[in-house]
Amino acid sequence: MKTFAQLTQKDGSFLVSREKYEDFTLDDLRGKSVIGGRKGGMPEMTFEWALRQNGIDPVNDLDIDTSVAFAAMSGAFMGGQGDFVTLFEPNATQIENQGFGYVVASIGELGGVVPYTSYSARISYIEENPEIIEKFTRAIQKGLDYVHNHSDKEVANAIIEFFPDTSMNDLVEVIARYRSIDAWPTTTDFKEDSFYHLQDIMKAAGELDNTVKYEDLIYTKD
Repeated sequence: MKTFAQLTQKDGSFLVSREKYEDFTLDDLRGKSVIGGRKGGMPEMTFEWALRQNGIDPVNDLDIDTSVAFAAMSGAFMGGQGDFVTLFEPNATQIENQGFGYVVASIGELGGVVPYTSYSARISYIEENPEIIEKFTRAIQKGLDYVHNHSDKEVANAIIEFFPDTSMNDLVEVIARYRSIDAWPTTTDFKEDSFYHLQDIMKAAGELDNTVKYEDLIYTKD
């Protein structure tokens, strides 16, 4: 397998609190309960990495519940479980706008730049279908260009049909929130340092033993 393009460069989840904080810091999580993502999943690994970087032990300083299924996390939090929950959009914004919680931090912003959403294919497929790979990559680049050159409302108008359960106002807010954390790169290429940072996060979580070389993963045209 080779990776040939990236779409996003930040984890897309947000930390939602049941209580309102004027000046939230990760230290506010000490002694609290958090509905985290799946153990070994990127959002949970990034969250734990951010905690460790701020001197907080994910095991002993707070209670992170990784047993709740991804699709049930919003419902569990709304039902009274946990002091905090990590949620992707549009769920985080909807929870906030419905009065069930407050978005207090971006996991992606805390975790830094990584090739978060990326596209890979078998080497044999890439070699046999170079035009498809090139066209697919150009399509992703076209989408990135559109996001960076249009307003939040224009982007929302372009994608609203894919989010039938989300209001236009919420979708505009979601796009603005992702834009504020620089979630979308300007190019489909990703750098070595972001790839190695991703592996640092995985190693800290105990999910990766050995470093994979950048040149062993990335596809580059000859």
